[in-house]
Amino acid sequence: MAGGDRAVRVATADEVALIVDWAAAEGWNPGTGDAACFRTQDPAGFFVGIEDGAPVSAVSVVNYGDALAFLGLYIVRPDRRGRGWGMATWRAGLAHAGARPVGLDGVVAQQDNYRKSGFVLAHRNIRYGGTVAPGRHDPAVVPVAEVPFADLAAYDSRCFPAERPAFLRAWTTAPGHHALALLRGGRLAGYGVARPCREGHKIGPLFADDRPAAETLFDALTAAAGGGPVFLDVPEPNAAAVDLARSRALAPVFETARMYTAPVRPVADGRVFGITTFELG
Repeated sequence: MAGGDRAVRVATADEVALIVDWAAAEGWNPGTGDAACFRTQDPAGFFVGIEDGAPVSAVSVVNYGDALAFLGLYIVRPDRRGRGWGMATWRAGLAHAGARPVGLDGVVAQQDNYRKSGFVLAHRNIRYGGTVAPGRHDPAVVPVAEVPFADLAAYDSRCFPAERPAFLRAWTTAPGHHALALLRGGRLAGYGVARPCREGHKIGPLFADDRPAAETLFDALTAAAGGGPVFLDVPEPNAAAVDLARSRALAPVFETARMYTAPVRPVADGRVFGITTFELG
């Protein structure tokens, strides 16, 4: 679609912030610091369609080394839908992925279209939400900053299908983010992050050795967040994660499908009680 006053190009930092505002308008409830954190992983992985000098469409395809690309933030401005901007922006984003397998968390309405583009269902994710009282903070839970970063990165690597140290540093240190780790006998047994969103807090990731560890972290994170509306994006195949969400009186409010274009590195599925973010995996 490039040519004249119409083009698709890499988004600036300000345009990524605008895209996140669009996501909020779509009801996706992004975090207040998402734009800055997202760009740390792959600043060249955000694309906008430009018409008459103004952004009209967007997609992110963020590369994690050579192992994975993850697609998100696929939006066309409502007044420019049906004019080819979605497909043009989509193609530009996928070109950035190269030969990497591409993942996404697709909304129900778009899943058939993603299948036509070569994406295959891995599992459903269910967003659970509700208003909770502040949980109990167990003394075995400490700030992530007290854990050697190499240990944190190694644990994260077992739960996510690619290395992501740049993103991990940003996500666990961003202003307003509560990043906590659980220690058992001096060993890291899980970690989680609660981040402020346009409404309440989202907890993600929530990675833990087992359900008791995940519960301890969940309660500590809600304590740090001060209670209120809380959302947890749960991979449906992890029955213990589903049970945890229900035990905290959270109810399903939204769902997506995790889909990939090719196989990715296996992860410890039983440790994934909450995914990090629908936008970046």
